[in-house]
Formats: sequence, C-alpha cells, structure tokens
Amino acid sequence: MEFEITGKDLFNWYQSAKRDCLNNKINISELNLFIIELTSLNKLNLQLNNYQNQESINSKFSLDKLEKIWNLRITKRCPIQYLIGECHWRNFTLKVTPDVLIPRPETELIIDLASEITFNYSHLKTGNFLDLGTGSGAIALGLAEAFPNSYIYAVDKSKSALKIAQENALKYGFESRVKFCHGSWFDPINDLKNSFSLIVSNPPYIPSQMVLELEPEVVNHEPKIALDGGEDGLKDIRYLIENSPNFLVKDGFLILEIMAGQGKIVENLLKENGSYKNIKIEYDLAGLDRFAIGIATTP
Repeated sequence: MEFEITGKDLFNWYQSAKRDCLNNKINISELNLFIIELTSLNKLNLQLNNYQNQESINSKFSLDKLEKIWNLRITKRCPIQYLIGECHWRNFTLKVTPDVLIPRPETELIIDLASEITFNYSHLKTGNFLDLGTGSGAIALGLAEAFPNSYIYAVDKSKSALKIAQENALKYGFESRVKFCHGSWFDPINDLKNSFSLIVSNPPYIPSQMVLELEPEVVNHEPKIALDGGEDGLKDIRYLIENSPNFLVKDGFLILEIMAGQGKIVENLLKENGSYKNIKIEYDLAGLDRFAIGIATTP
C-alpha cells in the first residue's frame, strides 16, 4: 500500500527534520537517504527543492508514520539501515533488521581477497565454500556472485538471522546455490570435513568491555552475539583457527575479518597452529589491519 503526501507538507517536515539532525549531530545525508528510500523523491529533488508544489508524492508510509520512524533515529539512535530495512552492500540491496549485523563497507573486500587468492589456485573456484556466522547473508551472496561455479554453505546460530539471509538469497536468485544451516560454527556441517576450498568468517571480535563502550547505534541496536568476542576479542577467532583445518581441502584457505590492531596476534595464532602456510595480514582501504589469511597445508 502506498500513501500520498503533498510536496508542501513533506518540505515543511524536511526542514524541521534537518534542524533535528543538526541539533543531534546526525549527518543530513542520512535524512536524505531516508526520504529517497521511502518516497518517490530522488537526490536531485532534495538538492533543488523542486517538489514543494507537487500535489502528490508517493510514500511507503503516511507523513505521520515517517515522522515517528525518523524520530527513532533522533531519540533512540536507531541505525538508518534498520529504519529503512535495507543496506547497500557491493551490488546488493540487502534486507536488514535488528536480528542481523549491518554489513560494513570494509567487509566487501573479503570477496575481492577470495578472488585474488584463487587466481593462483584456480581449481578451488569450483569447490564448496563456507561462510560462518552469515548474518544477513552478505558474504555468502557475494561469494555466489563472484564464483558462479561454487556452492556455498552459510551457517548461523540465529534462526532469525537465517530467515533474513534466505530472503536475501531468494531475492537475487541464489537460493539453489547457497545452503543455509542453523547451528554454532561447524556443528551443522560436521559431516563435511575436508570438503571446503574456502572458509570465510566475519566473527565477533570486539572485546566484551569495549562492546559496552561502542556508539549507541551499535551497542543498543545491533545483535551483541555478532559483536562480543570475549574478554580479549579473540575467543571465536581462536576456535575458527583451531578447527578450520579439519574442514579445508589441501591448499584450501581461511579468511577471517579481524579488528584493527589484532593483526599481529592473529598472525601468530595461525603460525602457532602449524596447519597453515602463506599466512598474511591484509589491510582495508583505511590502512587498518582487517583480514587474516592462511592456506591449509594438509587435509
């Protein structure tokens, strides 16, 4: 169902909402995105203010409802992605709710890293891939798009998150190539040892105390289970490093997203394990250590 709002009424509310943004240190670009996503206006309309005299502007909600939803951004610091129900990530517009972590731009590089690594191991491109802690399904869908001859298993312990991920896979036609599995880490695919060319994960990696100190948009709204990596932030990373060799084929590779500053520690964990070669830390576009990579030496 669509609603109609007059240009004058929407313009008047927009001016008021902009003042709220300035008073609460919220970037006006978020308000613009909110309006563009939920009404028929576009970026140029907002720049030129050329809609004020329109008798009717289509909207997904009534003006009163739009105001109430936007007020959650001001008063509750609810992330804009949850308010509009979508997040743009690589070539996708993914459904997101508070049941899933909002996919970050830096995580997009994990797909590029997988493509670069398999350039030298071309036989791995047609294998089984494993996305652990899939959340919205972003990484699994990115892999499905980049590797059209692969089959992806996507695991998450949250049934609610898997439901969102399945909807996203269906939207982009990947439902036949991505199998979603409910459970903790390797538990749902324990019978698939030494079966995966690639294991990738963006696990919880923030130290427990630091989670409590994050901005309210994160700590008060995003799922804590996807953020809290234990006392030092490395609990799940240690587990994945220890157990991944049991599920990788020879020369299969592990890619982990890590927190900036964890690079050297995670590199040492991979070396100490003894089951990885070609270990390296990759950096994001901001120059921060962001990914750890290791290739399995034995199946």
